[in-house]
Amino acid sequence: MAGDKETLLSMGFDPARVDWALRATNNRGLQPAMDHILENEGKPIPDPSAAAPTSASGSAGQPMDVDVDDEDEDALRRLMGTKPGATSSTEAEAKSIKCAECGKVFKNTALANYHAEKSGHDQFEESTEEIKPLTEEEKQQKLAELREKIAAKRSVKTQQEAAEARANEAIRRKTGKDIGKLKDELKAKELVKEAEQKRREKLEDAKAKAAVKAQIEADKKARAERAAREKALRDGQPIIDAPASASTTSAVTASSSSGTSGKDFKDTRLQIRMAAGGTPYTTTLPSDATLREVAEFLAAQTLSVDVETVTFAQHFPRKTFSRDQFSKTLRELGLTPSAVRTFPNMGL
Repeated sequence: MAGDKETLLSMGFDPARVDWALRATNNRGLQPAMDHILENEGKPIPDPSAAAPTSASGSAGQPMDVDVDDEDEDALRRLMGTKPGATSSTEAEAKSIKCAECGKVFKNTALANYHAEKSGHDQFEESTEEIKPLTEEEKQQKLAELREKIAAKRSVKTQQEAAEARANEAIRRKTGKDIGKLKDELKAKELVKEAEQKRREKLEDAKAKAAVKAQIEADKKARAERAAREKALRDGQPIIDAPASASTTSAVTASSSSGTSGKDFKDTRLQIRMAAGGTPYTTTLPSDATLREVAEFLAAQTLSVDVETVTFAQHFPRKTFSRDQFSKTLRELGLTPSAVRTFPNMGL
């Protein structure tokens, strides 16, 4: 606009640079043009004829993203005594307007209204005092102050952005630490759970081994007593039933004790060995699971097993389970609590 051009020229800027700034900013105002001049100070001025197509293309597109400060632009206009859209033919007013509350004198009503908005003063009167134009030194001083103000605003904005970036980084790091701490806690709980499971399994294995050992000892004692009875019969010696009775009582007691302790276990660990050999299958089933469920587990592990034809046998004590017993639970069959008792597949 002509008013902006005259204002910039009156501030002492080179006319060619003023024209370049107005073209580059698409005449968007005094402040953008002034920022362009200050930012490109010392750079060569492009040829207007070569820049014409670019300027036309830029005017047809989207407007430039320029940070226009209305307060700074008004200050520049007050500095040079011009209005938006004013022409160089604007004549200086013979009178001025004075604020009755603070005594400031203004050249026109626009500046007086601006002062009223900023200060809240509402008492104004006409004055015959004429406002003297600024000297070149005063203009340069005001221009320097405006430059410092713009630089200060940019500096404050940069500091605010840096502070926000630091705050965001601190939040990100804290979130990362919290997530890492949560993962460590979950991992520690899993380790404790695994250790407890292993301890429980070892305890069950130890109990099962102790029960098997006691059964073996009882069977050895029974065989020894049976051999002694047979020898006594061959030699014609009298047969003493008391030790056998005691042995039987002991065996019954041990069996009863074993059966009672088996009722206390909710789960039963099984180790199933195939008659053809190979790696045994190990699983843990509820003590209330039936022998048919064991057959179904085995059939799911290998295609060579049929649930309807497979049979199971126990090595020690020697026992073969019939198909009628497939509906009974592991607890009822006395197979709790552990996998020390093995079940080879006799149907293969």
